[in-house]
Amino acid sequence: MKLKDLLKNVLTGKELELAPSGFDMIGDLAILKINEELEGKEKKIAEQLLKLKHIKTVLKKEGKVENEFRVRKYKVIGGENTKETLHTEYGCRYKLNVEKVYFSPRLGNERERITNQVKDGEKILVMFAGIGPYAIQIAKNREVKIWGVEINPEGIKYFKENAKLNKVENKIKIFEGDVREIVPKLKEKFDRIIMPLPKDAETFLDVAKKVSKKNTIIHLYIFADSKKEAIEKIGENVRVLNCVECGGYSKITSRYCIDFRFK
Repeated sequence: MKLKDLLKNVLTGKELELAPSGFDMIGDLAILKINEELEGKEKKIAEQLLKLKHIKTVLKKEGKVENEFRVRKYKVIGGENTKETLHTEYGCRYKLNVEKVYFSPRLGNERERITNQVKDGEKILVMFAGIGPYAIQIAKNREVKIWGVEINPEGIKYFKENAKLNKVENKIKIFEGDVREIVPKLKEKFDRIIMPLPKDAETFLDVAKKVSKKNTIIHLYIFADSKKEAIEKIGENVRVLNCVECGGYSKITSRYCIDFRFK
């Protein structure tokens, strides 16, 4: 059922035009953006969402994504007073607090796409690893060794907890700190490097190149207005294997993943 169909009985026709067309689900949390003109109707909107059995808490987005940890504020407008949940995706479970760590459920299919490319025996580096969704999903489905680097202490806490929760802690080495400082100290060369930081990840390509082998595959996430612009951002010294659009950011800007090798 569409969100606006749920809201027909509590909003006027004019208010429905301002209402959000959908919402994100992370675990049992429903997350949505509400127009300022509908602030007086927040609780009624939440009440309708809570009628859906799989939703226990309704959160309203507040402000913009902040700081290097890519987190934002949320307001509980209905249901249980919590911002922590357990999210299930492709057979993996992830515990997280949405206000303390970055996590996008919209990238679930993308994580599966990359997992399907991985071969047993690979050594993999995940930069900006967050709570561990890329590393954990790959480790759960392949016989690999993974190094994950994350700068947010809360992300590290949940990453370690989630690795144990999914019984893959023996396959993953977790490091807290800045990618530029940590990666050179690993003294490893990797078969695959995943860079799931859409904003400015291309500025870390020099770090990735130093720990790449001859045929290392890089998965770089990037914001751009077109595939052409996305590819141009990474320069000419690469051989592009694929460029996949994997989610919108604004009306004109999308998130892309470029799979490539250095020349």
